[in-house]
Amino acid sequence: MPIRVFNTLGRRMETFETLEPGRVKMYVCGPTVQDVAHLGHARTYIAFDAIIRFLEYYGYRVFYVRNVTDVGHIREETGEDRVIEGARRERLQPMELVDKYMFSFFQDMDALGIRRPNIQPRASMHILDMIEVTRRLIEKGHAYVVDGNVYFDVSTFPEYGKLSGIKYEELVKHRIEPDPRKRNPADFALWKRAERGYLLKWNSPWGEGFPGWHIECCVMAMRYLGEQIDIHGGGQELILPHHENEIAQAEAYTGKKPFARYWLHTGYLTINGEKMSKSLGNFISIKDALKKYDPDVIRLFILSAHYRSQIDYNEASLKQAQLNLLRIRETLNQLHEVMGESEEVGEPAPREVDEARNRFIQAMEDDFNTPSALAELYRLVRSANAYLSSRSRHDRKVLKAYYDTILELSRVLGLLQHYEPEKLSLRADAKKILDILLKVREELRRRRLYDLSDDIRRRLAEMGIVVEDTAQGQRVRFRVIG
Repeated sequence: MPIRVFNTLGRRMETFETLEPGRVKMYVCGPTVQDVAHLGHARTYIAFDAIIRFLEYYGYRVFYVRNVTDVGHIREETGEDRVIEGARRERLQPMELVDKYMFSFFQDMDALGIRRPNIQPRASMHILDMIEVTRRLIEKGHAYVVDGNVYFDVSTFPEYGKLSGIKYEELVKHRIEPDPRKRNPADFALWKRAERGYLLKWNSPWGEGFPGWHIECCVMAMRYLGEQIDIHGGGQELILPHHENEIAQAEAYTGKKPFARYWLHTGYLTINGEKMSKSLGNFISIKDALKKYDPDVIRLFILSAHYRSQIDYNEASLKQAQLNLLRIRETLNQLHEVMGESEEVGEPAPREVDEARNRFIQAMEDDFNTPSALAELYRLVRSANAYLSSRSRHDRKVLKAYYDTILELSRVLGLLQHYEPEKLSLRADAKKILDILLKVREELRRRRLYDLSDDIRRRLAEMGIVVEDTAQGQRVRFRVIG
């Protein structure tokens, strides 16, 4: 089955076909680095990390660009650059603030196991490219100058709105840029004139100023990926106006369509049903979350929802992800432990392994459906545990098939990247004590003294020694505490 994706451009499922055979050119909008990154950022970048890993597993070579916005992202409510606003808050120079939070963001992404992009360009280092694209748009009649400001003339691009579906009447209401000299209220800034004393400004043919936010990403995408790309991604809040404006600028500049073949957008991460964001003050930083939860727990929590779906942060969901991760690790540990004590006895390879892998791939082929893919991984874990508990003698080849496939599919989603099997065997003297306790427990059960038998099992479980009663007798497995 081919990969099929939901393309925001057209709002339909489409077969995934790249511009160049076997190669994916992918751009995802990066953060504006004026404060610490929060779990809303983690939601987007973990989702795209899983998509990239699956595309590579599928056989594609992915060239991935994710930018850093360090200038030009104006807050609509105040009309001020977010970086300058942050610099004032912390009494730092703007680029000092940018360096602080850019490297903090990189640390968070590394801590979450998110693969670094091939290139991470900074907007402030591509000002000349933006000036050149703006100049060319003026020459082609798509932009005009008003007292040092340069605006894109939306009326020259009839397809404006094809990504978001917005109509002209709605667009006029949506865009708030108080410059009565614009030809059209819907026109948006490519270059903004800087007032005297403004901290972030550059020389241009139109005077001192700075780029509009929307031109930054399309310029950096074209600079490193070419005039047409395969995938452009970001959070759904960027569809309008940011991504809509990117399309207008890029396609008006190059004359080539489409700028991006597939537009993928992640759903919101909410907290108590409200979008998590710095402006609302309801965010949980990635650093704070990592103090409480293993990176794989956060990743598992986020991937438990489809990337296009809204996901609500709550402790119950994080605890469930923690439990699911523990089960996967315990199963791998047990498989590895028993593997070391087993031999190949000629058992046929379990069909459940190949079936689970095939269903996992089919789930990811269906618009990167990570919840369904995880369901197949959990099913394989249950199958492995059933095999372990159903007999006293195991085939090493079968154990290895389960072990390798569980680890393989986990890592396709970016889980267990640094997993190493825990050494769970007891020292010889401790094993003798455990054998005595198990014999006592078996005798207690034979005499129907189940309260005492269960008390022994409970106390052993508190130490990480799990005793299970099976048709073949008592089975012992070990888990890591904490």
